[in-house]
Order: sequence, then structure tokens, then C-alpha cells
Amino acid sequence: MKEHVSARVEEEPERAITFGLSARLLVLTVIFVMLAEVLIYVPSVANFRKTWLNDRLAAAQVAALVLEAVPAGGIQPGLEVKLLDGVGAQAVAVKIGGTRRLLAMSDALPEVGRTVDLRDSRWTTLIADAFSTLLRADASPIRILGAGMGGADFVELVMDERPLRAAMLTFSRNILILSLAISAITAGLVYLALHVLIVRSVRRLAANVTAFERDPENVQRIIRPSARRDEIGLAERALARMETTLAGELRQKKHLAALGLAVSKVNHDLRNMLASAQLISDRLSQLDDPTVKRFAPKLIATLGRAIDFCQATLAYGRAAEPVPRRKLVKLAPLVRDLGHLIGLGEDSSIEFAVDVPPDLVVDADPDQLSRVLLNLGRNAVQALTQAGAGGERPQVRVDARRDGQAVVIRIADNGPGVPAKARERLFEAFQGTTRPGGAGLGLAIAAELIRLHGGSIRLEENGAGASFRLVVPDRSAPPAA
Repeated sequence: MKEHVSARVEEEPERAITFGLSARLLVLTVIFVMLAEVLIYVPSVANFRKTWLNDRLAAAQVAALVLEAVPAGGIQPGLEVKLLDGVGAQAVAVKIGGTRRLLAMSDALPEVGRTVDLRDSRWTTLIADAFSTLLRADASPIRILGAGMGGADFVELVMDERPLRAAMLTFSRNILILSLAISAITAGLVYLALHVLIVRSVRRLAANVTAFERDPENVQRIIRPSARRDEIGLAERALARMETTLAGELRQKKHLAALGLAVSKVNHDLRNMLASAQLISDRLSQLDDPTVKRFAPKLIATLGRAIDFCQATLAYGRAAEPVPRRKLVKLAPLVRDLGHLIGLGEDSSIEFAVDVPPDLVVDADPDQLSRVLLNLGRNAVQALTQAGAGGERPQVRVDARRDGQAVVIRIADNGPGVPAKARERLFEAFQGTTRPGGAGLGLAIAAELIRLHGGSIRLEENGAGASFRLVVPDRSAPPAA
């Protein structure tokens, strides 16, 4: 397995990380900070424009009040022009008490391109007007209306929009420079904090997993958890436990594989010796000595069980069962063959009862399903041969029916049943044997083959005897529970 993994890694070499977690973190931080600055900039630039225009309106009203306070004929030449230049307006008008006072550079008022009413303080309007000014500035003057002060109804002025746009662009440039500086500082601090708290630890975890993958049996590759009490610490401790368990399991499996190979070789030679002993016992049973005739059958039966044990151990120790080659087959012929395979003919002392519809079709691998039936049927015959049926005629029953998208098969006998101590690990190899001298491999192999079909096998509680329920679902059906 390890050689297979290494070959796969050589075929698919890992590519170097060009845009790692740290770089992504830095870029995302900058993007998020800039997005926040954009959300702040939009109302800020609208508020800047409103404040700038309100300052001009306030200055225009002061200039108009100054002119109103001067006696008629007392205005010095050029004073109006100076006041308008100071305000940055071409004309100013103030309405006080129903009287409208006009202050203009010339008698002919300039043509106004559009009107901005600051008395409408809705933010949607202010933001839309602000971006309208930024994107384009009319060459013709604009008319600004605002609330008056000191008893004035309103104040209005006519001015060039280009100075306003220039001021807004300067404000935007300053905001951009400040945002970039804030983004750089924030991104750097966030990157440094996350790198120390998270990224460095994640890199350590990734490096350890990579190193452990190369040599999972080496205990030196197991991560040493830090004293952190956060999620990273929990991940480190969980990884350490997993690697410790996996390393132990791999070492154990390696030892078991070596032991299994040795046992298989021993079993192979032992089976040959037992077969020779069985042939000699057969010849001894043909002698006329009464003592030999009395003990030879028992010796032959014991040797037969030993050979079966060796054969089952060798079969279980081979490679894993292949994937079933499923096809639609009739179940009745397989069940009839089962009777011949387990020696239940017409002259047998054990009755073989079959209740399988002749047209019942099962979606399964016929060879593997036959092995399952053979293992269960042989167990039933051995239980009845050794313990009997409690005064009744021994019987092995096989019935089957279709249940939706699955076929349900029952194999039952009226023997002594399965002992309680054997039920907990009934389908585990070398653990679930129900008879003396048994290997406990028949049920384990049957369960494995049924699971390969996506089905299930279980022992039913139905009183006397043992009854096994098999569920073999169709390929289109969900796996059986």
C-alpha cells in the first residue's frame, strides 16, 4: 500500500504554492478596508460639498447685510465688486421681510445653467448632486439657494461651479491618500496578527501532515501539540491523537500481515500433512480390528475438521474479495444446488425445505451468492449433526421473496440456535464461531460478500434454531440498512 501511495505521489507531484494563504489574506484585507473607505467617502464628499456651499451662502448674506447697512449713496466705488469677489459669486440676493436685495457685478445678470436648493437636505439628493458636480462641471454659472439667517427668508447666489469641483477633487485626492495609508497600515497589522495567530500554525499543521504522509509509521513524525487553548490547539491535539492511532494501526497491520503470511505457509504445509493423515486413517478404518473400527471414524472426523479449518483460514487470508459481477439470475436453481452441495439429498436424515418462487430473479453475482448460501447452509447442517433438533426431525429451510427493490432470503434450521455469547461478534472472523472446533470464518465471509452487494445480513430472533435474514438490493436501489 505504501509503495502504491508513493508511486501515485511521483506521478502527481505537488505544485509550489504561488498565491498562498498569507498573500490572499493581505489582498483581502486591503480590499475590505478600501471598500469601507468607499462607503465612508460617499457621504463625506456630499457633506463636504454642502458645507462648502453653505459657507459661500453665509458669506454672501454677510456681504448683503453690510451693503444694506451702508446709507444710500455712501457705497464707495468698487465695494460691491470686492465683496462679490470675496464671496466668489457673480450675484447675491437676500430676501428680508418681503424685500429682495440684489448685489451684482453688472446690471445684466448671467444666464444660469441649473439651480441647487440646499434647503432640500435629503441625503440621496445631496449624494447625487455631489457626484454630478464631480463628473461634470457646467461652464455656465449655477444658482444656489439656502436658508437665511437673522430674519432673512432665504439667500441666493450665482457663482461659477468650477471652483467647487476643484475643491471636491482636492478633497477626494486627500481621502484617497488617507485611505491608502490606512489600508496599508491596517492590512499590515491584520496580516501580522493573523500570521502569528493562525497562518503560522496552519503551516505547521500542513507541514506535519505532509511529513507524516511520507512515513506514517515513524512516531517521530507525530505532531507535538502546543499549549494553545483555542481552535488551533484543539486541531493540533486531535491531529496528534489521529496520527498516534494511525501509526499504531499501521504498525499493527504490518505485524499482522507478516504473521498472516507465516500462518498461511504453516497452514498450507499443515493441510498437506493432515490430508496424508486422513488417507492413512481411511485405510485403518478398513481393518477388522474392533478397536480401530470404533476410533477410526472419530479420528477421520477430527482430521476433517482440521483440514476445513486450514482451508478456511487460507481462503480468508487471501486478497480482499473482488467486486461482484452482478447480473439477473434466478434464485431457485442456486438454492437447489445448495441442497446437493451440503449433502441434503432424498436419503438424508436432515430435511431440506425450499420455498422460493421459480420466477424470482435476484440481481447478484451468482458465484458469490452461492458461496454465501453454502456457508450458511453448511453451518446449519453442522449444528444439526452435532446437537440435533430436540426430538423433531432436523430441518434446513430456505425461503425467499421480493420486497420492493430487494430480494429477502432466509436460511433457518431447527437446531440449538446461536449461543448468547457468540451473538455479539457473530460476523467477525475467528470470533463468531458457534461450534467447538469451528474457525468462525463462514459467517464473516458471508457478511463481507453481502456487504459488497450493498445488502445486509443479520440473525433473526424467532425462538428455536437459527435464522439468518439476507437482503440483496437491486443495483438501482439504495444500500440496505
